[in-house]
Amino acid sequence: MATSVENVERETDKVMHKLQELSKHREQTLSDLIQQIENYQQDLSMLTSPENELTEIQRDLLLDNVIKKCRNTLNQFSAEHRDIHSSVSRVGKAIDKNFISDYICIGNENLFEEGDNSATFNKVIVEHFLRQGKSDIAERLIQEAKLDIDTKAKVPYIKMNKILDALKGRNLEPALEWAKTHREELLKNNSNFEFKLHRLQFIELLRGGMKNQLQLIMYSRTYFTQFADKYSSEIQVLMGSLMYLKSGLEHSPYAYLLDPNNWTEICNMFTKEACSLLEVSVESPLSVTFNAGCIALPALINIKQAIQQRHVQGVWSSRDELPIEIDVSRKCHYHSIFACPILRQQSSDNNPPMKLQCGHVISRDALNKLTNGSKLKCPYCPVEQNPADARLIYF
Repeated sequence: MATSVENVERETDKVMHKLQELSKHREQTLSDLIQQIENYQQDLSMLTSPENELTEIQRDLLLDNVIKKCRNTLNQFSAEHRDIHSSVSRVGKAIDKNFISDYICIGNENLFEEGDNSATFNKVIVEHFLRQGKSDIAERLIQEAKLDIDTKAKVPYIKMNKILDALKGRNLEPALEWAKTHREELLKNNSNFEFKLHRLQFIELLRGGMKNQLQLIMYSRTYFTQFADKYSSEIQVLMGSLMYLKSGLEHSPYAYLLDPNNWTEICNMFTKEACSLLEVSVESPLSVTFNAGCIALPALINIKQAIQQRHVQGVWSSRDELPIEIDVSRKCHYHSIFACPILRQQSSDNNPPMKLQCGHVISRDALNKLTNGSKLKCPYCPVEQNPADARLIYF
């Protein structure tokens, strides 16, 4: 999917570039043409006296030059328009080539009609909207889907988004209060979030210059004492910046402290810390699943078409297991993947990893194939054992 989008974007960028160049060229050409016509008018007005009067033939030649120039310009614009039209057509062809509308062949249309799958999917969507701060949409979905979601599960997301909105508005107070409330939990995670907040608050006071000098000294005494042992070097840097309050921090060695990216960093840091305390991933599960699906979709369509064209049966017998390995990038990896060293296949619910008595791990299918009656010889060591003693393990 990503490659398909890039292909269409390339064609679209070509059209946009041509349109921009054509617009500039047309403006210049029309400006030149208008200037020439105005020059002809001036020439005609100057030649109205009896001694300079033009003959009828000379007047016709002058008008013919103007008309020819206008016609040439019009023909040039028509040719450029036809060229743009062909470029726009190529965008449509790129869309038709790179995007296939028939996705039913690789989907499971009955998936959300089975058991509690529909309710589970709706809950995932609700959580996604809560993460985005769109609690009104989430509440409406809860009502229409008749979901049973505890209010306590929604409150943390609502609070998180209120604090995040305040940070985006450069208001640190709600985040500082949150960090103070969860100080013990943050310390257990070895987090420096609270210090980063006080550091940023100190930097904002630095922007005020000399008028905030006394306030800066009081702030450092009040809040930085508790962080002195762990963040002494960073505190020393902040104290050193006070030397340039009068001349201005912008033209000092400490100018980097005023980098506006500090606010983006603190917003991302808060999201990470808040999600960690909630024991949820930073990224929405719905977003991750959607992105992984977009990455895998082209490969799945290609393999499905190949299977259908070659009339190969039994290659893709299960909707829950893919017939090929697809790399969905490290961003979408959230658990360990076991590949059987014997059959070279990834484990699945139907073919889980099994630990033998000797400690080696193989897949259940490999275990069944290596079993000879009630005996099994480990493929990696000469230990013979009973296959019934193998135990299912979880990574």
